[in-house]
Amino acid sequence: MAAATGRSGQPRLHWWGTLLYVPLLYGLGWLTARPLGLLFPSWRPDQLDLAGAVIALGLLLATLPWRLRQAWGCQTPWQTLGVALPPAAGFKAFVRGLLKALALLVLVVVVLLVSGQARWLGLLDMGELANALALLLGVGFAEELLFRGWLWGELERLGGSQRAIGLQAAVFALVHPWYRLPGVEAIALLIGMVLLGLALALQRRADGGALWGAVGLHGGLVGGWFALQAGLLQLSAATPAWLIGAGSPTPNPISGLLAWLGLGALLLARRRWWRNNR
Repeated sequence: MAAATGRSGQPRLHWWGTLLYVPLLYGLGWLTARPLGLLFPSWRPDQLDLAGAVIALGLLLATLPWRLRQAWGCQTPWQTLGVALPPAAGFKAFVRGLLKALALLVLVVVVLLVSGQARWLGLLDMGELANALALLLGVGFAEELLFRGWLWGELERLGGSQRAIGLQAAVFALVHPWYRLPGVEAIALLIGMVLLGLALALQRRADGGALWGAVGLHGGLVGGWFALQAGLLQLSAATPAWLIGAGSPTPNPISGLLAWLGLGALLLARRRWWRNNR
């Protein structure tokens, strides 16, 4: 989309192309979804927005191979993004990421139960389970393809490998709605999202460039926390935000001390991958 060809005939990236590519796709998805409000007048605004996001994801999947060929000079786009792998390798990476998400969630749950800040209910109906699985696969794949796949690759080509790992984490954090929270809580969520973005990037590096480990880690955290809040765990109304995260009554644990400690431990364990190229 933003590729130019230099004197050598090689594809060349521009910053403006990287900045505009996804917002344009999202805008097209949003506009395409508006007529659905006339066809389905009972749909809420958030349902229309979700439809627009799904359309935008479809546009991303359809145009990514073209962009990588034109702007990166890449003839094997899905392999380069870490998506197309032998099934066994992709599954193993996914499970490794999922187990790390489970370990982080267990840390949070155990501390909350032992400290008396929550009690275990163990209730989850099939609809809630289906929603958790949809979040695991949908959010995990879509956001990892976007941030640890496409964006990280673009930033590496524009600014170098070491600068890119921090930049992709910063962009990942900034585009999430941290600004809806007040003051210190907003900053806490922003820091937590940066830590998560770094952990997901190092997960991909540790998996030799495969994206599926990051999908499992990211999706497992999102889907797992949804399942916990949907009926598995009941949080006390007195649980401090600094411990479990801001946003009561449905807090985001990424902004809390427990998640910071867990992600910090994961980053420490993965520190040798910080300077390794994918």
